[in-house]
Parts: sequence; structure tokens; C-alpha cells
Amino acid sequence: MTLLEAVVLGLVQGLTEFLPISSTAHLRLVPAALGWDDPGAAYSALIQCGTLAAVLVAMRHDVAALARGFLKGVISGRPWGSVESRVAVMIALGTLPIVVVGLAARDFIRGDARDLGLVAVALLGGTILMAAAELVCLARARRSQGGRDGLEAVRLSDALAMGLTQVLALIPGASRSGTTISSGMITGLDRRTAARFSFLLSLPAVGAAGLLEAWQARHEILATGDDVLAAVVGTLIAGVAGYASIRWLLRMLTSHTLWPFIIYRLVLAGLLAWAVATQAGLTRSITA
Repeated sequence: MTLLEAVVLGLVQGLTEFLPISSTAHLRLVPAALGWDDPGAAYSALIQCGTLAAVLVAMRHDVAALARGFLKGVISGRPWGSVESRVAVMIALGTLPIVVVGLAARDFIRGDARDLGLVAVALLGGTILMAAAELVCLARARRSQGGRDGLEAVRLSDALAMGLTQVLALIPGASRSGTTISSGMITGLDRRTAARFSFLLSLPAVGAAGLLEAWQARHEILATGDDVLAAVVGTLIAGVAGYASIRWLLRMLTSHTLWPFIIYRLVLAGLLAWAVATQAGLTRSITA
């Protein structure tokens, strides 16, 4: 991998990890559009460590409060006794589905799940879920009912729903942030609170996946000095861009909807489906 590829892919990862447009889809599509090799699931997971750091920095006050609350809850024997401890436990419970499915379907995730046709389907499916979430919010607004605001308003049902839909993000195109934010909105959270909990929910899943993939593929990813440099540069750039996208999205969702992202995803899914169909037609013509 060249240094230019590392810079571009790090930027793509950082900007798209938290925006509901799917980072893994863009890490698959951008190299294909530029004629580069697929960086692979291992490299994608490695540079996710940069976005993991971005969450820790951008949401450091929440992370510190949750960690303190959880420790106090464990020591006192009342893990459900405070808001912070309760939210920390719900994050742990919400992470279990993606851990179980991720381990069980590891070979599929590394291989067939990165097929561009499947990416297009996942893009469309995630977009439908996001549109449904916005329609639910619109229906609530017409009844003069707002979404629940603040981490103290997050319920176990919200966390479990977001944890289950987070599994969909194992397929490039679905978007981890898009699916989790949407499910949180559907269960009753406001957009900003759903995004805030979604980012916190990403910490154990993204961290574990990135570190595990990096360790297992360390000989491939860090084979040469150039590979090491590409990994470091990509991860650092992903962290900086990820921090900026978190801060921007949290401000944006205070007063705006997901519709701009929904429209973008629809256009992207349509273009990708057209490209896949065109390529398939060319392949049939050549082999005929």
C-alpha cells in the first residue's frame, strides 16, 4: 500500500465511521473506483483504532463518568444503582450480539461480505431503516411528542435494539452508526441522544475488532517498513478526521434530520447497483 492510499483511506475511514453512510462500504468502494486493491477487512479494522481514539477523546467526559459509575456500582454491589453504571452495563449487554455473530461469521465477513453487489443491498437496507426512523419521529412530532433526551433516558430496550441492529454493520454498506442511531430513534430516543449512545456503544465493538484483526494479521499488515508507515499514517488520519466528524454530527443532529444522509445513500446505492450490473454485463459479453 502506498502512502497516498493510506492517507486517502484514513481520511475516508475517519469521515465515514460516524456519519451514517457506512465506513466499510466507502473503504471498499473508494479503492475500487480509483483502481486500487481492496485494503481488506484486516487493514480496515486496524485503522478503526484511530476512530476508537477519536471517540475516547471527543466523549472523554462521558467515558470517564461511565467508568467511575460502573466501578462504584460493582464495588457497592448495585450495578444498576446509578445512571452512569446502568448505561455502562447496557453498553456491555448491547455489545454481546455483534461479538457472538462477528466470531461465528468471521470468514464470511472477511470474504463474501465485501462483494460489491451485497454492499449495494446493504446500503439500500440500511437506508430503508433510517427512513423508517425519520418517519417514526415525524409521527411523534405530529402528536407533539419529542424523543427522550439524555443518557439517563436510555432504557434497556433501547440498548438491546441498538445492539441487535449493530450486527447489521458487519456487512459493508449497512453503517454501524446509521443502523444504531435509527433503531434508537425508533424506540423513542431523540436523534442526538441516539447518536451519543451509538458512539459509546461503538467503543468495545470497534476496539475489540480492530485490535483482534490487527493482531491476527500483524505479519501481513506490518510486513515491511512501508506497510508499517501506511498503517500508522492511516490510523492517525482516521483519528483526526473521526474526531471532527463526531463533533460535527452531534451538533448537526440537534436541529437537523437524517434525510440528507438518506438521499446520499440512495444515490450511492443506485450508482453502485448500476456499476455492478454493467460490470456483470461486460463479463457475460466477454465470456459469450
